[in-house]
Amino acid sequence: MTDRTPTADSDADPAVRRLDDWDAAELRSLADEYDTPAYVIDLDRIRQNYRRIAAAFDAAFDDPTVMFAVKAHSGRAVMEALLDEGAPMECAAAGEVFRALRAGADPDEIQYTGVNPPDDDLDYVVGVWEDAPEMTLNVGAEDSVERLAERGFDGRLCLRVNPGIAAGHHEKVKTGAHPKFGIPYDAVPDVVERVRAEYEMDVVGLHAHAGSGMLDEDMDAHAEYVGKMGDLAREVGDLDFLDIGGGFGVPYRDDEDPLDIDAVAERTREALGELDATLKLEPGRYLLADAGCLLATVNTIKDTPETTVVGIDASMTTLIRPAMYGAYHGIRNLTNPDAPVEPLTVGGPVCESSDTFCRDRPLPRPERGDTVAIGHTGAYGYAMASQFHSQPRPVEIALEGGEARVARRRETFDDLVRLEE
Repeated sequence: MTDRTPTADSDADPAVRRLDDWDAAELRSLADEYDTPAYVIDLDRIRQNYRRIAAAFDAAFDDPTVMFAVKAHSGRAVMEALLDEGAPMECAAAGEVFRALRAGADPDEIQYTGVNPPDDDLDYVVGVWEDAPEMTLNVGAEDSVERLAERGFDGRLCLRVNPGIAAGHHEKVKTGAHPKFGIPYDAVPDVVERVRAEYEMDVVGLHAHAGSGMLDEDMDAHAEYVGKMGDLAREVGDLDFLDIGGGFGVPYRDDEDPLDIDAVAERTREALGELDATLKLEPGRYLLADAGCLLATVNTIKDTPETTVVGIDASMTTLIRPAMYGAYHGIRNLTNPDAPVEPLTVGGPVCESSDTFCRDRPLPRPERGDTVAIGHTGAYGYAMASQFHSQPRPVEIALEGGEARVARRRETFDDLVRLEE
């Protein structure tokens, strides 16, 4: 563990941290010490983000539960920081349950949300539940209820609802109207009635999720689906909680405004109405996105008739969001920020035309060996990294209390073949 100056003023809590707010000298120092590509995750910033959203919903609701959607980042250091803040873990796969338990989560406070859950997943989570009877299992099909009953489950059950309303930054993450997710809205009352009559399970909650990365323009859809879920919860009755999912976005572009999370919480309360059940929500991206950045080194400069190509040592295997979603991530030259600006195409070493982080974006022209930072990579960054193209996954550096440490070591070539041996 290395002593360092904190990345940001620990007394400040801006609604969003922009890429330019990171300390360039510190990031260059981290790149020199730990090599690149390297993920940097600021645990103090994650704590700030959690406290802000928890305070906003505490002010609007009576005793809400703000969980952490583990799929955004399943690293132990991140989960430990959020567990320390009191956040229960919302897990969308058995492996996430396993990792949450390893990080110290109380199994009674874990919520498992299975989407077309494989048999092995159900076997594992029911096994955990047998020793933790307050654990809540959340499923989105009546078929999954039957499969749980076959395994002897008779505990706390939540049903995922498809509200027919979707929102989010990309079609691939708009879940609220996709048939894959949840029981059709109009069918839910009958399903609840059958489950209560035919199975020895306690239906304690309903759940829905509109999508991921919602900003101001999505708040009308958010309010509409929250209102529908409030109506449904009142119709079903006798619930402990209503889980409205997460999906609160952060601005990846400098010209986008951050959510006023206090206003979002108040509008959620107004849309929901009076309800004899507590509120749950499960942010992921909101807590993590601006707490992370990705460091990379320039290795190639190639002028072509169409564009200038800048090759870096990070790739779509390191950060897949630009290739998968066309997502925008800010890019900052940490070594030569005042170099002449020109349209640049920045890409990695993978033999795919999709392995680009931007195309013809005006940026300071780098030189070979320059360090660059890619912003807003804390959520769905390392979590979606892969070994495609036999690329070892990068090191992850955690910042906390003015110190840096390795949260996950860099993979080696030996790691690529370890399971084959």
